[in-house]
Amino acid sequence: MPDGTPHEPTVFLQAVIDHPNIEVGPYAYYSPLAPVTDAAAELAPYLYPGCPERLVIGAFAQIAHGVRFITASANHPIGGLTTYPFRIFDMETAGKYLEENAAIGDTVVGPDVWLGFNAMVMPGVTIGAGSIVAAGAVVATDVPPFAIVAGNPGRVVRRRFPPEVIEALLALAWWDWPIEAIRAALPALEAGMWRRSQRPSLDARACSAPAMR
Repeated sequence: MPDGTPHEPTVFLQAVIDHPNIEVGPYAYYSPLAPVTDAAAELAPYLYPGCPERLVIGAFAQIAHGVRFITASANHPIGGLTTYPFRIFDMETAGKYLEENAAIGDTVVGPDVWLGFNAMVMPGVTIGAGSIVAAGAVVATDVPPFAIVAGNPGRVVRRRFPPEVIEALLALAWWDWPIEAIRAALPALEAGMWRRSQRPSLDARACSAPAMR
């Protein structure tokens, strides 16, 4: 289990991000190719304190090198005759601009999501729990839980499990368990991948007993 031992340059984001607009769940990590001094600025370069939107990263998210979150405040106005962002240079008059960004909403990465090398997540997107975003994908629309997304624009290639298994895994929500329970369930968690010939060995009935929590 992750115990905080350094694994350069991988960092657990809760330990290195202190940003009023970023919320990070436990054990979510970023794995760049070289150490970074400001993970928040590298991952979300346009998200500044005072912006109306947030970036929410769920527990056990796995973020590869080069991933970028293009949050709402990166947008330029497109309703006028110019896209030049005059208002951001005079924040006292930026009310409408900020309101438009707030309407786009937060960017949310669910628990146990794997974001591959150089993936890009566009403003206001929600990526469901257990999803995989392939290397280089550009995610511009919401992603359902346990989906695999690839391409530009990103599209759902397939779901990782059939609907009834996804429902069971979401009910299981192992990422919310105490770490001791997760540690005890590791053999089942790691071997529970569904195959056509069988249902997963890990399911809500087997692993949600009070003794596990």
